[in-house]
Amino acid sequence: MHDDQFLAERFEEHRTHLRSVAYRMLGSVTEADDAVQEAWLRLARTDTSDVGNLGGWLTTVVGRVCLDMLRGRKSRHEEPLEAEHLPDPVIVSETTPDPEKEALLADSVGLALLVVLESLSPAERLAFVLHDMFALPYEQIAPIVDRTPQTAKKLASQARRRVQGATPNPNPDLAGQRRVVDAFLAAARGGDFDELLRLLDPGVVLRADAGETMRVIRGAAAVSGQAETFRRMATLCTIHPAVVNGGAGLVNTLDGNPFSIIGFTVAEDRITAIDILSDRDRLTRLDLSAILG
Repeated sequence: MHDDQFLAERFEEHRTHLRSVAYRMLGSVTEADDAVQEAWLRLARTDTSDVGNLGGWLTTVVGRVCLDMLRGRKSRHEEPLEAEHLPDPVIVSETTPDPEKEALLADSVGLALLVVLESLSPAERLAFVLHDMFALPYEQIAPIVDRTPQTAKKLASQARRRVQGATPNPNPDLAGQRRVVDAFLAAARGGDFDELLRLLDPGVVLRADAGETMRVIRGAAAVSGQAETFRRMATLCTIHPAVVNGGAGLVNTLDGNPFSIIGFTVAEDRITAIDILSDRDRLTRLDLSAILG
């Protein structure tokens, strides 16, 4: 077999894993694919004859590429910043499996978690993602961030504290999540403020990304105060149930065109986060064919 073909086949064996790493690092499907492509280019021009673990080598390369991309976003400094936009959602049908998208999420990375990751410094994010999500040892992470293993461990620990404090564990039962979301929709259509309040966790966070900036509303009373907005959405739009980043969600259309995507985080039968993407430019770039036909 030709050496280039053999190398390409070995790379393809790792592509799904590399896309998962890059998506968690970048929160963007398009940028994740760009990072994986860059890893292939680097592999193609590198002598890897002495590389014993190609998967580990490629993971390290993708990590470096993603770190450079993140630093480009936050070129002023590496202090944690509030996320300015929602990450790209990954949408699948509740009834039609999509192995490629499901593999991208693997253990289900909800939008709420990705939003928290967006607020980490690039080095914190890389250390946390590679160690906590993909079990890469700190000795391999340290050279990527140009730190010692002890410092890499500290970076991951800092990120872990922020993640654990900001993202309650969602209900793993998708059917149970859907029941809560359906009840939310029924309350929205009926303008039932009290029922909306009952369904919302006291610390619920609503994030609405319309393109220019992300609006954030915190607390059950404040989110319930958007009842009229929810009612208009529920009555004017055609609502398509979907799985958004592993959780119950909605794809809403108006006159046949994508209007918004909503991801819900449900924990203990209450909604802890609502993430709404209504940026028309980004909506047109998402693959919604499995939901809209």
